[in-house]
Amino acid sequence: MSTLDDARAWLAQDPDAETRAELEQLIERASAGDAPALADLDDRFGRRLAFGTAGLRGELGAGSNRMNRVLVAQAAAGLAGYLHEKAAPGRTPTVVIGYDGRRNSDVFARDSAEIFAGAGLDAVILPRLLPTPVLAYAVRALGADAGVMVTASHNPPNDNGYKVYLGGVDDGTQIVPPADGEIAAHISRVASEESVSALPRLLGYRTASDEVVDDYVARTADVAPAPPGAAGLRWVYTAMHGVGGETLGRVVAAAGYPEPIQVAAQAEPDGTFPTVAFPNPEEPGAMDLAFQTARDSGAELIIANDPDADRLAVAVPDAAADGGWRRLSGNQIGLLLGWRAARAVAASGAVGEERGTLACSLVSSPGLEAVARHYGLDFTATLTGFKWIARAPRIVFGFEEALGYLVNPETVRDKDGISAAVAMLELAATARGEGRSISDLLAEFDATFGAFASGQISVRVDDLSVIDRIMAALRADPPARIGDVKVKGVDDLREGVDDLPPGDVLRYWLKGGGRLIVRPSGTEPKLKLYLDVRGDTADDAAQRLAALDTGARELLARLS
Repeated sequence: MSTLDDARAWLAQDPDAETRAELEQLIERASAGDAPALADLDDRFGRRLAFGTAGLRGELGAGSNRMNRVLVAQAAAGLAGYLHEKAAPGRTPTVVIGYDGRRNSDVFARDSAEIFAGAGLDAVILPRLLPTPVLAYAVRALGADAGVMVTASHNPPNDNGYKVYLGGVDDGTQIVPPADGEIAAHISRVASEESVSALPRLLGYRTASDEVVDDYVARTADVAPAPPGAAGLRWVYTAMHGVGGETLGRVVAAAGYPEPIQVAAQAEPDGTFPTVAFPNPEEPGAMDLAFQTARDSGAELIIANDPDADRLAVAVPDAAADGGWRRLSGNQIGLLLGWRAARAVAASGAVGEERGTLACSLVSSPGLEAVARHYGLDFTATLTGFKWIARAPRIVFGFEEALGYLVNPETVRDKDGISAAVAMLELAATARGEGRSISDLLAEFDATFGAFASGQISVRVDDLSVIDRIMAALRADPPARIGDVKVKGVDDLREGVDDLPPGDVLRYWLKGGGRLIVRPSGTEPKLKLYLDVRGDTADDAAQRLAALDTGARELLARLS
C-alpha cells in the first residue's frame, strides 16, 4: 500500500473529528501532488510509534507515528489480548486506568476503559485526573493485573503517552522485557487485522472510589510526619501546570506541615503549559516563577513537581546564585534522601539482609554506593528507568538523577514526586529546628562520604541517525583520553556487564575516580552524557567536573 492508501485506511477508522479533519486536508493536498503534504504523510505513516518499556509517547496528531485515538485503541486492545493470554483459565483480569491534565488524556483514558470492558476485562478508571504515583499505588491496592497511566510526564505540551504497569508478581512496577515485546506483538496484530471502529466497546467499566486516593494520601503522609522545626516553615510549591497540587496539599496537611505558598500562575492543571517552554523543572526557565515567588515571599525552600508529579525538584537560597536561588541537582536530592533512608534503617536495628538495598540507575551518582557501604546496606546499580530501579531486591530507597525518587516502596513501586517532597520537607524542617539548612546538610554529606559532583550534557537532535552515528563512532574508535584525563577502561553495556541487561550505553572509567557515561535518551530525541567525579573537597570536585565537561564537549565536537 502507498502512504496515501495507508492514510485513507486510517481515516476510515478514526473516531476523532479533529484528527479526521486534519488528515482529510493532508490527503486532499497530497493527492494534488503537494510536496510538503506528501512529506508530512510519509512522516506520519512511514512507521508506527513504537511500544516499548516506556509504553507509548509522542506528538499528538493523526497517523501511526503520532498519539491519537486510533493508536490508543489499538494499544488498549493489544494489552487486553496480552492480559487474557496470561490470565489463569476462567479468571477475569483487572486493569486500572489513570490520566493527567494533558490534552486528550481523559479521552484516551475513557477510550481505553471502554475497550478493556468490551474485551471482557474488569476495567476501573480513577475518579478524576490524578498524579502518576496514585495510579501506581492503585495497581497494588486494587490487586489489578495491570495499570495504564495516560501521561507524557514532562514532555513538550503537544505530546502525550501511554504508560503500562503490571501487577501480580511484578508488584505494580512498569513493564520490562519480555512483556513489552509480547504486548507490542498483540498491538501489531490488532493494527494489521482489525479496524478500530469494529472493536467492541462497553460503558460498563467501573469508576474507583476516592478511598484509593485517601489511602494513598494517608500512607504518603506517614512517610515523614512533621518534626517540631516545621512550625513556621515558609516554602513555595509549584505543580508546573500539572496535577500534583491537590494531592500534595492533602499529604502535607495530613503530615502536619505548613501550607505552601503557591506559584499561582502554575497551580491549576493546564495542558498548554502557558508559562513554560518545557514543563520540566530541569529545563532552564521552568522554575523562574517559583524563584520570583520565593523572593517575594521570603521563603526558605522551593518544592516543584513535574506535571504528573512523579518527579521532584528542590531549590534553596544561595546568595552566590543568580537571583539568590539555586536548584539542587537530582543527584544532590537523591543522595540526601538516600542518606535519610540509610539512617532510618540503622536506627531500626535491622541486621544482615534485613537492612535492605539502596539502588540507583547506573548514570546516577556513585555517592549512593558510599552511603550504602557506610551503613552496611546492599547497593544495586541498574539500567536507567524505574522499571529497573523498583525491581532491586529488598529495596528501601532508589533514585535516578533525572529527579526521580522512590522513598516509600511499600506503597509505590515507581518514582513518586509527592512522597519525595514530604521527605524533603522533613529534612528541611529537622535541619531548621537545629538552626541549619539543606545547604548545611549537603556540606555535612561531603564531609562524611566525600565530595561527589555530577554534570550532564544533553544534545537534542532532529535526526535520530545522528545519535546512532556518534555511538557507532565511539565504539569503532574508543577515546584514550577525555580532555586531559586518561581513560582507564570502557564498558559497552550492549554486550551485557555486571549482570545488567544489555543496553545501548557506553561507560568510561577515568583516572582519578571519574566516570563518563554516554547513552541515547529513551524518551526524547537526545544523546545524553553523564559526568561524575569525586574530589577531596567541594571546590576540588567542582574543578574536576569542569575539566571533564570541557573534555567531553570537545569529544562530541570531533564526532558531530
